[in-house]
Order: sequence, then structure tokens, then C-alpha cells
Amino acid sequence: MSRVNFDQLLEAGVHFGHLKRKWNPAMAPYIFMERNGIHIIDLYKTVAKVDEAAEVLKNLAKQGKKVLFVATKKQAKQVVADKAAAVGMPYVIERWPGGMLTNFPTIRKAIKKMATIDKMEKDGTFDNLSKREKLQITRQRAKLEKTLGSIADLTRLPSALFVVDVMKEHIAVREANRLGIPVFGMVDTNSDPTNVDYVIPANDDATKSVELIVGAVCEAMNEGLQERKAEKVDAEAAGEGEAPKRERKAKAAKKERSKKEDDDAMKANVVGKFSKDEEE
Repeated sequence: MSRVNFDQLLEAGVHFGHLKRKWNPAMAPYIFMERNGIHIIDLYKTVAKVDEAAEVLKNLAKQGKKVLFVATKKQAKQVVADKAAAVGMPYVIERWPGGMLTNFPTIRKAIKKMATIDKMEKDGTFDNLSKREKLQITRQRAKLEKTLGSIADLTRLPSALFVVDVMKEHIAVREANRLGIPVFGMVDTNSDPTNVDYVIPANDDATKSVELIVGAVCEAMNEGLQERKAEKVDAEAAGEGEAPKRERKAKAAKKERSKKEDDDAMKANVVGKFSKDEEE
């Protein structure tokens, strides 16, 4: 059974493309007709493409891999944030930080700085700072939260990107292409689908359209996550999970030690930086 049907797509306005004069010829295979100067998307192809993308994303979720959702346009931001958060996936809805994928270690340092500031507030270090230092650190924390808060749990490069409006998010698509990360995208008639691995021809300007398509793929990913949980329970019940569990505990302990060292170094760096500013 299909994830979405023709009537649902029609009601959500998924079939509306852009003006004929704004079209990208590479989208010709996905265009059904032209009416009143506007291209109409072939919804039967959209149904097939949604099913194809949903199946691949379901398998990625089942394997425990992360998919990064990208949608910075006003109509799609909140919808994507809600749907992605519901399945525990990272997302970017503010401006795309250039080099986020190609320069990922630097992004991770910024995320660690955010975690360090949080730890400073909890362990009392924050109370020993001057009023000015507190204000500067708080502002920095708010700025980091706005741009990177939604990817705080992304400890490594994502296994795939899901993009709403590949033309607007061309930098994200280009970075993913350079690193060989597969791209799933809602592609309108004015966009170039050649750099997208899994094309979903659809109206990317209407909130209802974005909600329907993103909802369908997130539902598939949720199924994958549930299957993963069920398999894990079965494996542990069969006694197969003991050795991996010990290995995970050892890795976690090692990671915790490494994290503590990084936190201490970062904390000293943060306090030192603002103390230096105070002296100047």
C-alpha cells in the first residue's frame, strides 16, 4: 500500500508547479501538463517516488542511522522541525551554516562549547564570573542554540540529507554531493534534480504539501525505529545481546573520560577568553 495516494496529494496542492517561464528542463519527466501558464506535476510519479524514498529512509532508521532534515524557508520550517523531532532526527531550519558537512569537526567544537557552558551553569562555575562575563557567555549560548541546538545530538556526519527546496538549499546539497552523502529532496518544477539521489517531484512552497510529504517519510522512519527496537529486544531475550552490551559499556566509559577531559579544556578556554576580554 502506498504511503500517500493521489487524492491526498491533490488536496494538499502538491501538483502545483511554477510558472512555465521559470521551469527547469531537467524536470520535464515529472511534468504532466501546463495549464494557465503553470506547470502541473505528475502526481502518479510523486506517489511512486515518495514510496521509494520512504522505503530507503525506513531502512536507514532501522539501522540506527541519522538523517538530517534541511528546510530554511518560512513555509516549511516549523513543519519540518516538528516532524523530524518526533522521530529523533536532527534538522536545520535556520540559515545553513556553510561548511557544516565539509568542515564538520569545527561545527562539533561549537556544539561542545554549548555543552560546556551548560555544564558551567550546573556546577557553579558560572556564579564565580563577573556580570559582564555572564552576559557575554549567555548571549553566545543563545546564538549557538538558535543555529546548532537542533543538531546537538549529531555526533558524526549524517547518513543522508532530506531537503525541502533543493534550489534554496543548494549549498547543503553541494556539500552532501562532495562527501557522497545521499540526498532526498522535494523538487519543484523550477529546480535541478540532477544532484538529488531520490527526487520527490512536489510543490515545495505550500505548507500542506510539505507537511504531507515530510509526514509520510517520517512515518516510514518511525516504523523502522520501532522494528529496530523490537529486534533489539528479541536479541537480548535470546541472550545474544550480552557481549555487545559489555562492549558498549566499555566504549561509553572511555567516551565519558574523553568528554570530561574535553569539557575541562573547553571550560578553561571559555573562562580564559572572557577574562582576557575583561582585562582589555
